[in-house]
Amino acid sequence: MLNIGILGTGSIASVMADTLAQMSTARCVAVASRSQEKAQQFAEKHGIARAYGSYEELLNDPRVELVYVATPHSHHYPHAKMALEHGKHVLCEKAFTVNQKQAQALFDLAEEKHLLITEAMWTRYLPMRGTINEVMRSGIVGAPRILTANHVVPICQVPRMKEPSLAGGALLDLGVYSLNFAAMIFGSDPLSVTGTAQLTDLGVDAQEAITMTYADGRMALLHNSMMALGDKRGIIECENGYLEVKNIVKPEELRVYNRDNVLIAAYKEPKNITGYEYEIEACIRALDANGIECPLMPHAETLRVMGWMDSLREQFDVRYPEEIEAL
Repeated sequence: MLNIGILGTGSIASVMADTLAQMSTARCVAVASRSQEKAQQFAEKHGIARAYGSYEELLNDPRVELVYVATPHSHHYPHAKMALEHGKHVLCEKAFTVNQKQAQALFDLAEEKHLLITEAMWTRYLPMRGTINEVMRSGIVGAPRILTANHVVPICQVPRMKEPSLAGGALLDLGVYSLNFAAMIFGSDPLSVTGTAQLTDLGVDAQEAITMTYADGRMALLHNSMMALGDKRGIIECENGYLEVKNIVKPEELRVYNRDNVLIAAYKEPKNITGYEYEIEACIRALDANGIECPLMPHAETLRVMGWMDSLREQFDVRYPEEIEAL
């Protein structure tokens, strides 16, 4: 049984707590907030034994083996670093850090201390990822040529999405999913990753269009926005038909159409708790193998996607205060 401590008490932490409460291989033994009152309320709601009013207290708890970092991504680097320095394994929410430099520093520290650290990009761990890749490899509708993916959610009113000091904007919160989706389907070696964005008055990206081009001519076209409501749909257009993925974040169904637009196959996601259990199970397998990364979300892939987002923000002229701070 893996003993997990949760850093942060937001909505995503609640989903993880609910997930762990229904698992037989892991459990949440502690939660921490910057406020004892918030931590206590969270613990009572989710049936967690210990509540701490500071992150340091949780990290000093010898019963905690792995820390789930569920704080805003602007604070992932210092919080994950603290956890590693206290000898804890780490599962860190997406976006993993503010930039690639911070991600590399965490991976270097984890290697030095031989501790597991991995990005909680749950799409990478879901069984439907394997189903999509299997159908692609089968060649049922021929070779893929163009991929499109949308992650459009009206969350511009959420305070952290607006704030440069909290690494706000659509890219790190929403675009990280569409980029990972493209990488899972088309691979991680595009010739170029380019984009254009509309910026807010405070200088973060409200929405963007991204184009990834590959050596063999394949293209991925990605759209992210925090200003509108979209369908989160992914389409993989092939020589003899196309594949439709319902919800690129947590694929609910894969539908395959032939060149006559006739549905020829459909695959539903398997029954699950919330989907978060798969990343926990991946951590358990990695720890059992004495590993410091999860094969389904290797460090190299996190670094690659972080590098793409660094490049895109440079193209957008979006910069965060954290980037000028020393590591």
